[in-house]
Amino acid sequence: MQRPVLPLILATVLWAGASPAQADLYGFVDEQGQVRLANEKLDERYQLFVKGEHRNEFQLSSELKFLPAPNRLEDHVIFKRLQKTPNVMKFESMVLNEAQRQKLDPALVKAVIAVESAYDPAAVSPKGAVGLMQLIPGTAERYGVRKIADPRDNVNGGTRYLRDLLDLFKGDLQLALAGYNAGEGAVIKYQNRIPPFPETQAYVKLVMQFYEHFSGGLKKMTSKDDSRIRVTLPGRRNMPLSSEGRAAELIGRASNADAQK
Repeated sequence: MQRPVLPLILATVLWAGASPAQADLYGFVDEQGQVRLANEKLDERYQLFVKGEHRNEFQLSSELKFLPAPNRLEDHVIFKRLQKTPNVMKFESMVLNEAQRQKLDPALVKAVIAVESAYDPAAVSPKGAVGLMQLIPGTAERYGVRKIADPRDNVNGGTRYLRDLLDLFKGDLQLALAGYNAGEGAVIKYQNRIPPFPETQAYVKLVMQFYEHFSGGLKKMTSKDDSRIRVTLPGRRNMPLSSEGRAAELIGRASNADAQK
């Protein structure tokens, strides 16, 4: 028997603090129990939940990454929202400093922030992920982030996690991004491949598109049997553990918490 869709979506919208009176809202719950929301009926699964006054704005910043990627990045709702917000420039210096601290490409950090929260520092997901880089409480605790909603603390924790994921997966950017979305345990479970979750696969693709946008273009290097994009990033930061020790720690933690954000 199909689960009731509308009550779940209602709870999600109210809990996330959206204002459904301003936009039409469609949604459904997929087979994995994930809430899918959109401001238009993308296919037959989507049901009209709220009839709003306007159709041109999607309200849940943390849910924008669930929308299908269009052929042109410029047509994606996240891209359009970034053109309207001053936050990209507002947080430019802070993002640059935190990226350099962790020896990450600032364009990559910008891309993750864009997809995770559309640069909305107040974004909260239905699963409890918070802020610009959508840290869940467990990740915030792991990295000693005390003020999870504070933009600087949030990005500090998010960039440290991203750096560790890159170290864990030996610089494979797509695997690191998949780990950021689904958890490193999920990537390890599927033998160091992007998990077969539609959300995660779409997430990796979208972040890579924004990475290309913010960096002005990426060189795609593909092998004969692997179509993944490989990017060489700067070296790792100094850490109290060796890379092997950190990898072992991450794998151990992942075995206890292997859930998608």
